Amino acid sequence: MRVQVADAEVYIYTNNKAPDPDKPSVTFVHGAGFDHGVWTLFARHFSRLHWNVLSVDLPGHGRSGGRPLLSVEAMSEWLVSVLDTLGISETALVGHSMGSLISVETAAQHGDRINRLVLIGGIAPMPVSPPILEATANQPSTAHSMLTSFGFGKANLLGGNPNPGMWMVGESMRRYEDEASDALDTDMRACNQYNRGLAAAATVSCPTLMIHGDADRLTPLKATRQLLAALPSGRIVLINGAGHTLMMEAPNVVLDHLKAHLIDPAQ
Repeated sequence: MRVQVADAEVYIYTNNKAPDPDKPSVTFVHGAGFDHGVWTLFARHFSRLHWNVLSVDLPGHGRSGGRPLLSVEAMSEWLVSVLDTLGISETALVGHSMGSLISVETAAQHGDRINRLVLIGGIAPMPVSPPILEATANQPSTAHSMLTSFGFGKANLLGGNPNPGMWMVGESMRRYEDEASDALDTDMRACNQYNRGLAAAATVSCPTLMIHGDADRLTPLKATRQLLAALPSGRIVLINGAGHTLMMEAPNVVLDHLKAHLIDPAQ
């Protein structure tokens, strides 16, 4: 569906259903240089369970208009504006990479509206190396190759997509190439500059699940310790052999963890 937020048209994948404020909701937030399409499997599943699913395209990404936002804080406030526009007073948040930072910031600033949190491939702080920033600014195709190469577990770079006939590496490259030319660079700089992630995490009151690949080379496993320690109600699950792009590498395992955390009241 398309709505107007801050004078720009926003695209939100809802599985062709209008949000119902009386139903439980889950909002998916993509990572740097990506769009709503990385969440399609998960959004469709929760829609079949009669949840509202809101898979957003951030400004200047995918099918959303406007310019890419310059900071994680601005992206968080924009996300809340989307929820306001749709009349959603409470939701679970699922964020990947940069989306995990946006989700932490949103849960910290608007804790009364976020009932569960899932951080996929998330760390805080989330520094970006100078070679990657140089590439995103001046050599986008090189940046796409670098991020794709480091974004998957080594075994998955050779194939291994659980969906027959699909190539994870090629899909990742196409997603980067389809975005606006400055979106990835803007996103990477926002991640690099966001320095209040641990302080924000310390104020998050809702149950929080971190999902991480033990072969992640973009946000290494050892870097999760600070964020996990900061979260008052946080826990982590690891996916063996998976890298940073978990939604492509291990979609069924990720979905199982999402269902357990979002639906099972014992979690």
